[in-house]
Amino acid sequence: MSWLPKDFVHPVHVPVPDTSLHLRPIREADTPLDYPAVMGSQARLWEVFGPAWSWPRESMTYEQDRIDLLRHEQEIAAHQSFNYALWDAAETALLGCVYIDPPERTGSDGEVAWWVVDELVGSEAERSLDALVPQWIEADWPFRQPRYLGRGISWQDWLALPRVP
Repeated sequence: MSWLPKDFVHPVHVPVPDTSLHLRPIREADTPLDYPAVMGSQARLWEVFGPAWSWPRESMTYEQDRIDLLRHEQEIAAHQSFNYALWDAAETALLGCVYIDPPERTGSDGEVAWWVVDELVGSEAERSLDALVPQWIEADWPFRQPRYLGRGISWQDWLALPRVP
């Protein structure tokens, strides 16, 4: 049984209210902008995601990032999981990502996490994204019990939950 209905169509462009930013599914071709965004915020991102996802490693290479984005692109096409990049209006700067995944831990039907580059931490843009994501998930995704990792539940508490069989 799939984690999403067979007829589900994922959004392809999501404006972030009160900003010129938008979300769209990430692609392998985004590597030239994704790699510097991730590695420019690597230390902070490792503090957040490292214990759970072992990502992003300090030693991550451009080629490893490219392969990771290709995997994300393929998973999006197959509706296995979703990675949305946060873009400026012209898509000349990748500014963060939103992950929407099938549950790894019991008690939810979808797990959602997101981040912004260091330069946006504490900004209006980050606050707008923080407000958008739960509203967007409720409005456009077929989840009854989404879980917001690092937001509605701490990463430590999430890691302590039983794994989905």
